[in-house]
Amino acid sequence: MKIYKFGGASVKDAEGVKNVALVLETQGFEKCLLVVSAMGKTTNALEKVVEYYFKKQDYQQEIELIKKNHIDIAKGLFSENHPVFGEISLFFDDIDSFLRRNKSPNYNFVYDQVVSCGEMISSKILSEYLNEIQFFNHWLDARDYIKTDSNYREGIVNWQETEQNISKLDKINCYVTQGFIGSETNNFTVTLGREGSDYTAAIFAYCLNADEMTIWKDVPGVMTGDPRKFDNVELLSFISYEEAIEMAYYGASVIHPKTLQPLKQKNIPFFVKSFVEPKEPGTKVGNSTENESIESYILKENQTLLNVETRDFSFIAEDHISLIFTLLAKYKIKVSLMQNSAISLALCLEDKFGMANEFNEELQQSFITQMTKNVSLFTVRNAELDKLEKFYKDKKVLLEQISKKTFQMVTM
Repeated sequence: MKIYKFGGASVKDAEGVKNVALVLETQGFEKCLLVVSAMGKTTNALEKVVEYYFKKQDYQQEIELIKKNHIDIAKGLFSENHPVFGEISLFFDDIDSFLRRNKSPNYNFVYDQVVSCGEMISSKILSEYLNEIQFFNHWLDARDYIKTDSNYREGIVNWQETEQNISKLDKINCYVTQGFIGSETNNFTVTLGREGSDYTAAIFAYCLNADEMTIWKDVPGVMTGDPRKFDNVELLSFISYEEAIEMAYYGASVIHPKTLQPLKQKNIPFFVKSFVEPKEPGTKVGNSTENESIESYILKENQTLLNVETRDFSFIAEDHISLIFTLLAKYKIKVSLMQNSAISLALCLEDKFGMANEFNEELQQSFITQMTKNVSLFTVRNAELDKLEKFYKDKKVLLEQISKKTFQMVTM
């Protein structure tokens, strides 16, 4: 089988949905499984619903706006009496019903039950449209197949159960399913982390022993830098799994960090291609020690720099580091870069869940800390180390680090 993943930008409107069908015509619509994200900025809009719900503001008006947007998209795809309109209404009724009945104060639990509806609706619309134009497929609820723990918003996959479920699919059929979501033992929805649709595609690819997996983006492939942020970038036609993992870890938005591991385990080739120019080769990620060693740039924004020092001027020892990392795990904060000296530890942090202040407060019970928010982590892969001066221009550098051919700096 082949696995195709289409992100929110590719299905943001009716023309986008129609273009997915055009892409499939170029690739061949047989023995494939499509993973689709929420349409456009739907995830952001549903996050706003959750925020308003907890603030006791008018979240229902927000639901109606999102519903209208999806109805308008469907009107550009289906006749007015098509049953898909009833399906769309049911999904939004479910959101409203859940929030009316909910008694849980757990923000992350509520978040997953509400925000996951974006993928449910987009996949239903895409599946129905493809069937309408004779691209026959079965719609799957990913939550029936991908099983996780109860770590809401960052679900950890139960691979044994998930593989048992997915391996039962008939590989001669075509399917459309959702990215980003699974379910725990009580069948409540658990999301796999923001941008987790790529990971979903990799899970299905692994469990189905797929021939290949392709992610369709609005860029030609993996570039030497985000063209929205850097000038004169170029396409990387081939990179190894290892290089792709490094780039994803440092913050390359075109690849989700968890995606590569299951693909590498079974040597499943992974392509990043443009849904605007589907016949172009894009980037292939595969099993090779050879890389295009071209200087590449990654900018990871909205980071937090935290400097930690011991109160008694003692060394930062293993017990201190152990405590700090235990608290990082507790508050679900990820380390993008770290650097230590004898009596201090500098951490560049990614705070997805907005817990940095709470983490800092608990840390201050044992340490002296200084926190700087809204910094950026700038990474250069395959850097020409004798020509680094150009990167310092117009930047206030708070931290820098060089390892092999990778140069990093935290800047304001």
